[in-house]
Amino acid sequence: MTLTPVRPELAGTGLQSGLHDALNDREAFARHQESNLRPDVVRELGRRIEEAGVEYIYYALPTIGSRMVAKMVPANHFRRNLAKGIAFHRTALSDLQNDRYGNLIGGGIEAREFWALPEPDTFVVLPWDTSVARIFCTAYEPPHLPEVGGRPLAVDTRSLLIRSHEAFTARTGFEVRSGTEPEMTWEGPGLDVVKKPGTSPAYQVENLERMRPIYKQLVTYAKAMGLDMIEGDYEDDGQLELNWMYDRVENTADRLVTYRQICKQVAREFGVTASFMPKPYNGQMGNGCHHNLSLWDGDTNVTEDAGRVELHISQTARHALGGLLAHAPGTMAVMASTVNSYKRFWDAGQFAPSLANWGLDSRGCLVRISANGRMEYRVPDAAVNPYLSHTLILASMEDGLDRRLDPGLPDDGAGVAAAGGQLPLTLGDAVEAFAADSYLTGVLPADLVAIYTQLKQEEWARYCGAITEWERDMYWETIP
Repeated sequence: MTLTPVRPELAGTGLQSGLHDALNDREAFARHQESNLRPDVVRELGRRIEEAGVEYIYYALPTIGSRMVAKMVPANHFRRNLAKGIAFHRTALSDLQNDRYGNLIGGGIEAREFWALPEPDTFVVLPWDTSVARIFCTAYEPPHLPEVGGRPLAVDTRSLLIRSHEAFTARTGFEVRSGTEPEMTWEGPGLDVVKKPGTSPAYQVENLERMRPIYKQLVTYAKAMGLDMIEGDYEDDGQLELNWMYDRVENTADRLVTYRQICKQVAREFGVTASFMPKPYNGQMGNGCHHNLSLWDGDTNVTEDAGRVELHISQTARHALGGLLAHAPGTMAVMASTVNSYKRFWDAGQFAPSLANWGLDSRGCLVRISANGRMEYRVPDAAVNPYLSHTLILASMEDGLDRRLDPGLPDDGAGVAAAGGQLPLTLGDAVEAFAADSYLTGVLPADLVAIYTQLKQEEWARYCGAITEWERDMYWETIP
């Protein structure tokens, strides 16, 4: 085993320096605004709005917790919004979450607003109501503020991923592509599960047929919103997984949050509920969101060696994998971001890895090397913020490439030691591991690290103080 411990002295170099330079760029807002106001851009967006008959536009961006926040504006004001954007209270991106004392995390009630400029190329019409469209925005410090005005907002995780990938490619020469596998659980009338006792309902056509009206509507809407849908299956009780074609990590992240929006809409239409809760039931599979990763040099997938047919990864990919394993404990607070996420790792036999290991086509490992030249990172669950998860993946891979980390031997089930050791098994431990990984916390903007840590510490503290039904069952009548 030749993995090198995480080195604090790496902070301030490589990816970190590039990102911090970008965050200090006070001309960023002005350049974005100037691009928005080019005559061809204004003309094209106006044409698309008119041809689609759009009357309202959601100006949207994801929060730290991967929810979407937006403002609705009548479409006839699109020129004004291209120039001035939309203003939000700063704590909107920290989910407007209070701490236990009633204070808004991320700046409090007195926090300054931020300005969000739309990105015209992300304009898309909602297929369930074509009078409404959505457009993603990038967040900035308001230009009038002294010292910081015009800078990209540090807690805008979507913008952070875009900048991170640009910086990663500039230094390594590689592009990272990703395909996610979002699982979710559906409940409601007509969705009863068919299975024999002691068996799984996975892949059974009868269960898939019961979901047919739902998956057909999901695919129809997804294709209309730009997702290239490729396959889907029924997995555990009420659990449906639909996949779309892999792409650059920032495109995949946008499509995942779009897919979630589609799922909620379809659930409303059918009078059922759709949940991305990571572990809805004991004894059944959790809702994962595996990230399938590959490194590309132009049109060449360098994750595998050309001409070889056996299951393997290239030396370049081994170094990237070494970085993924080395930083796996520190990334857990993002990959498994809720209290409920960790119930996946305590329910035996449910395919959720608890060690930082890797294997060849092994679904029990953190990273599974599968066919078609990809590394399947198996910890992320259905609640993940895909912008943050992919940003940490990029950082981990770059560290592995820079230091030429060796992931060691693949785990063959015969007791090979895990390269990165034991993964945290509670959210509280995960937050501590995140804070202890000075490389990862050095890569992310300081404001983002502080707010994300506070949000997760708050969630863990609220859980630790909650009285559960399990405790009532265990202790109400059994003590002493």
